[in-house]
Amino acid sequence: MKRVYVAGPYSADNVITVLDNIREGMRAGTMLLLKGFAPFVPWLDFHFQLMLKEEETLFVEDYYNYSIEWLKVSDCMLVLKGWENSTGTRKEVELAKSLRIPIYYDLDDLLKKEK
Repeated sequence: MKRVYVAGPYSADNVITVLDNIREGMRAGTMLLLKGFAPFVPWLDFHFQLMLKEEETLFVEDYYNYSIEWLKVSDCMLVLKGWENSTGTRKEVELAKSLRIPIYYDLDDLLKKEK
């Protein structure tokens, strides 16, 4: 089972766009899972935030750092539309390039080449 790191915009200046970004990311991950891949989907991180106890804290950097560790061991990367406006995604793309991890900007292209 190939590991696919799914990247794209998450945050935004309004809650509707954030929710749209979460939906798009989770949908891409679901499609990959249905096709037999093992996707890493950063939009699922909100579950960690919901599970924190009152005295526990996770910071944005904690999420970035743990995500990067998954990117480093991924077989390829799927980058979703709007990524150019995401500072975090631009950094992830640069890291994937430096590690020579194949990058796809289209799900169908990934499915054809990585299956």
